[in-house]
Amino acid sequence: MIEFFLPMSPPTVTQQEHEFKIVKGRVVVYDPPRLKDARQKFMALLLGHKGRIPGADYCLPMDGPVRLVTKWLFPIPEDSGHLDGEWKVTKPDTDNLIKLFKDCMTRTGYWVDDAQVCSEITEKFWAERPGIYVRVEEIGEVRA
Repeated sequence: MIEFFLPMSPPTVTQQEHEFKIVKGRVVVYDPPRLKDARQKFMALLLGHKGRIPGADYCLPMDGPVRLVTKWLFPIPEDSGHLDGEWKVTKPDTDNLIKLFKDCMTRTGYWVDDAQVCSEITEKFWAERPGIYVRVEEIGEVRA
């Protein structure tokens, strides 16, 4: 199992925010600067953190079924009335948050392919200490 906390203000940009332009009569899809920045931030934090896990009981990249748990802790806006630990029920949606993050975890070698993520829990909260809590574990085969 791998467990760590990424202290940051989680980006609200999502993988779906590609932009389009016409170049020589063809539609070209590209990542806007906010999406590129979020990807670079995730990659740097994930790569930097991966090397700081002493005595870990895992072998990267994981190659079996994986459970991924993430808790997205967003900074509490001033005068919002939100409390630390309160559920965040506004955008971005959890399914959109996790797509870019899982792609970055794949690229940084936590697992071979994000299709291996067979169990996923993604939660979002308001928090006094913003960041992303991450737990990744290889799980055994499920027997019916």
